[in-house]
Amino acid sequence: MTKQERAARTRDALLLAAAQEFQRHGYDRAKLSAISSEAGVSSGALHFHFENKAALAEALRAEASHTLRRAARLAHRRRTSALQTLVDLSHALADVLRRSIVVRAGFLLSCEGANGTDLNLRQEWQVCVQQLLAEAADERALVQGTRQQQLTGVLVASTIGFEVLSRSNPEWLSCFTVTGFWEVLLPKLAAPETLTHLDPAGTDTAHQASNAAVRTGVVPAPAGPAVP
Repeated sequence: MTKQERAARTRDALLLAAAQEFQRHGYDRAKLSAISSEAGVSSGALHFHFENKAALAEALRAEASHTLRRAARLAHRRRTSALQTLVDLSHALADVLRRSIVVRAGFLLSCEGANGTDLNLRQEWQVCVQQLLAEAADERALVQGTRQQQLTGVLVASTIGFEVLSRSNPEWLSCFTVTGFWEVLLPKLAAPETLTHLDPAGTDTAHQASNAAVRTGVVPAPAGPAVP
């Protein structure tokens, strides 16, 4: 193994340990000594890669942003309609969050604004939902009289709610849960002629997007439940 490969592995181990520590104790109570111990490296090695706790948190936020945005780009690549793309995106993003503790921790840190960051991935998701619903309206894919602003609120609150609930039970981000959500909602928002062409379980594009995004992430995505 080259020196560069060893450094990359050490950095990955530190990010994974930091994600676990932040999820257990929150940003303020997380300890660098616990992170270096969990990663199996010295305090000096930790500070070689990250100057302080704020730098670790920023790296986690950056990793979450990169991975989730990559999943979104890949899900958009083969889009068929705005509504199906919205369904696919929700599946892809939920799957990435469920599978990677690093992405979950970085997502939470971005939403809490820890250490004064301007990055808020929840707000980015809201903008994305608004845009796709506007496109769906242009495609005449929505039930006549649908109020897009109220619908955006319902979709964002529900999907973000799944992320919050998943912190104690990862099944809230499972394909089964997200599919059930769309099975209930799509008949109420999609025009009848559009509904027959929609798959609430997501298309292959959604699953390929989440797999590719996780596979290319900085830290391999471990399976298992989120730490409460």
